[in-house]
Amino acid sequence: MALVDGVRTVELGGGPFAIQDAAGQPLTTEQPTWIRLVPVNGNVEVRGLHADSVTAGTIRVVGANGGATRFNGRDYPGAIDVLRAGDGLLVINELPLEDYLMGVVKAEAGERMPPEMLKAQAVVARTYAAFHRRLNAGKPYQIVAATVHQQYAGQVGADSPIWAAVKETEGQVLLWEGDLFPAFYHTDSGGYTEDPRAVFAASNMPALRPVRVEFPSESPHRVWALDLPLADLTALLRKGGVSVGRIVALEVLERSVSLRAARIAVRGTSGTTVLRGNDFRRLVGYDTLKSTLFAVAVDGAHARFSGRGYGHGVGMDQAAARTMAQLGYSARQILEYYYPGAVFSTLP
Repeated sequence: MALVDGVRTVELGGGPFAIQDAAGQPLTTEQPTWIRLVPVNGNVEVRGLHADSVTAGTIRVVGANGGATRFNGRDYPGAIDVLRAGDGLLVINELPLEDYLMGVVKAEAGERMPPEMLKAQAVVARTYAAFHRRLNAGKPYQIVAATVHQQYAGQVGADSPIWAAVKETEGQVLLWEGDLFPAFYHTDSGGYTEDPRAVFAASNMPALRPVRVEFPSESPHRVWALDLPLADLTALLRKGGVSVGRIVALEVLERSVSLRAARIAVRGTSGTTVLRGNDFRRLVGYDTLKSTLFAVAVDGAHARFSGRGYGHGVGMDQAAARTMAQLGYSARQILEYYYPGAVFSTLP
């Protein structure tokens, strides 16, 4: 799993740790508590050692006695691999799938969710990760520790309820038509989940039926409003290659089954461009425009959005899943609700 890509310097601490090559062979007998790694002549050089000079194509750092390695203020279990990526460095955390899931569930759901919601989160995160592990087999890493795939918090304390959620669902995944699939999830559906084929352009998306979510949400994103200056919107779209001059109107031309904006016309003084709703949101910014479940009107110098939910809307609604768990629904019932037609299975 990639932690960062393209950085010029990597500092690792929290040792003592062993320094190895890509095959796990020791490169030095020293076991430092801090090192700096930099790209040098096509390789990675280790700095901070007392005597040895260590350079290799890949540097592997493993905590002594099973300890964690600290990177960017966070502790990571397993091995940390640092290798060249263009002119910079790529940092990969290699560890067993179940250990990885601990950090994912903490990052994506947090530790205050009800136990059954955490178990549901563990199953969908495992399904998503197992799908990408197979899809990207043979590559330096299979998944990215960021919102593009799944966020990852690194090491989780032994007293965390997340341990029980992952252990009690060990190996459990969902299958679609007998195979693994990207089991997406999101923060708040706004009341309706979405067919993944309406959001993602990839041809292998499952025909997951949208769901009208009938469970209340305590999420602050359930209903939201955004007033965006047209000058800012023009600059954001231009940065993404969309230039229509000064924007004078926005019109939702088509909505999906879940009422999300599927196509939106951007009208300007130099012409009109029609964008997919999800492309429009990406250009504006996923955190700025929280979802495509919105209405919009141009009022003076502002585009005024009135919307619901946070995220792409596909799969499990985490906010409503929390409510379901509080009402006594099991993890299995939560998953059956959000992934109708999926089948429960276990990894070999």
